[in-house]
Amino acid sequence: MEYKNGLDFIKKLDEYGDVKANWIVKVEEETNPNYGSFPWKREIKEHIRNGVINLDKPPGPTSHEVVAWIKRMLGLNKAGHGGTLEPHV
Repeated sequence: MEYKNGLDFIKKLDEYGDVKANWIVKVEEETNPNYGSFPWKREIKEHIRNGVINLDKPPGPTSHEVVAWIKRMLGLNKAGHGGTLEPHV
């Protein structure tokens, strides 16, 4: 899907999340591509390299094991976790 600008993208996220918000844009500026790009314009490899996986870890495997699985499934050299992945914590 192609969006005209960042506000269109935010409104689509609001719609998807059933959020009712009024947005006011004072100035719409161009973004220097050296400092980032809109998510819908990124290659899938960039999403994987810089992305976040929201994971609901089941009881049993340790956080370390789950990170190792993710690295193996996605062919990554580096991955980690923030916070805790342990149930009931």
